[in-house]
Formats: sequence, C-alpha cells, structure tokens
Amino acid sequence: MLGLVLTVPANEAELASDALWALGVAAIEERGGTSGTEDDLVELWTSLGDDAPAVARAAEGFPARWRWKVIELDPSVTETWRAHAHASWIEKDLVVVPAWLPFEDPPGTTVVRIEPGATFGLGDHPTTVLCLRALRAALPLRGSVLDVGSGSGVLAVAAAVFGAGRVAGIDISPATPAVAAANAAANGVGERVEVTTTPLADVDGTYDVVLANLLAPTLLALADDLVRVVAPGGALVISGLLADRYEHVVAALAPLQSVERRTKEGWTAITLRR
Repeated sequence: MLGLVLTVPANEAELASDALWALGVAAIEERGGTSGTEDDLVELWTSLGDDAPAVARAAEGFPARWRWKVIELDPSVTETWRAHAHASWIEKDLVVVPAWLPFEDPPGTTVVRIEPGATFGLGDHPTTVLCLRALRAALPLRGSVLDVGSGSGVLAVAAAVFGAGRVAGIDISPATPAVAAANAAANGVGERVEVTTTPLADVDGTYDVVLANLLAPTLLALADDLVRVVAPGGALVISGLLADRYEHVVAALAPLQSVERRTKEGWTAITLRR
C-alpha cells in the first residue's frame, strides 16, 4: 500500500493535517517536531491508497513549501486506525457508522454505514459533516446528485439514503467505484448510485445538487465545469475550505451566488445557487 509523507514546519502541522483530513485520509501519524517553531520540521505519515498518480495529483494542491514523497507502507500498520474508529453523529437524527462496528439503530434515526476499504472518507471530518448537513437541506424530493471526489462514496450513498432519485459520483482513484458500489449496496441504495472515474470535464448533463468536498486549488481548477453541471435552480455545495479563506473560490464560481454558509472547527461549507 502506498503512503504519503508530508514534511512541514512544526507551526503549520495542524493546518497540514487538516489538509490531509480534507483529502479523506483515515489516520495521520506525526513524527518529529518538538519546538513548535517554523524552523522545526514535522513529518505527517498517512496512507493514500494504491494509486500513485492520484496521490501525486492530490499533493500538487499543497503549498510549495510543504515537501512530500510517496512511500510503500506495511498494510498491517495502516489498518490499526480501525480499532479507534467511532460513529459520527452528523445531526441528532443522522449518524455515519463504520461498517465493522456493532451499532443498534436508534428509532427515528437515519444510519449510513461505510466501509472505506482502499479509499477514504468515513464521514467524521468536519468538511464531510458540513457537506452532509448542506446536502440534506438542499436536496429536492427525488432530486439528482453529482458527487465530485467520491472517495468511499459516503456523500453519494447518503444522498441516495436521503431520497435522491439518481446519484452519480466521480473520483480519480480507480479503487473508488467498487468501494462506493459496495457501500451503496450495503445501505440498500445500490440501484440508484453509480460511481466512476469519469473526469468532470467529460460529465454530461446537469444535476439538482452538485457536491465538491475538495481543497481550494482543486475547486478553482474545476470551477468552470462545476458551474456547468449545476441544473437551473440547482445547488452547488463546496467544502474543503478554511473558514477564513474562501472568498476567492466563491468568486471563481460566478454566476452562482452563495446562499448559505456552515462552519465547523475552522472549516466551512458553502451552498451556491444560480
């Protein structure tokens, strides 16, 4: 299994960790760094699956001062995070549960079970929580959804569980389609979810809700196509943005207009409409 080692100044370790979490990593190990100054360097070790080109493309969105390299990881080490996984309550009646954990469904609660496999996204990162809340609020009855950067399929599967009539997901990782399909089937919505590795530029048609939980550089690079695939009267939900640094991304998505903003732990998700 391939891993990513990201070397950053110690005083930027928290920011760098958040950037990795936004990519959907399952766990991060911090090595080195004791003084907490910019001259002190920290290594952040994490697994990013088996697709080296996808890892490289993701890392290209990091600031140039952050150095990174791809390494081979022992699979047994990368699985230790599972022992510490837990259910993530999104709202009082909505919870995302790691598929291997015993969990008794509370009455009146929507439960989404996710097995990330060789992909990433367990529903517990603040950006995913924010996207799920925004999706639930924006999704029309039997509406269509496009999830850009699906990972484990947590957003795509949740959209179908919420009642979307048709859900498409895309991701650059070749591991994503099979994992997302398995998660959709496990949640009883397999017939309404299709996830592929189709580039966004090649996606035809429009959708009632488009989800893009991606880092700012990627959102900027995809801005024109993100706008293109939003149906008239539809919504675009973006996240992966720092709460104090998002205006330039919103500006790039014109003529869509920001109508709602949610924040959590220094991250923000924004809903835009035509």
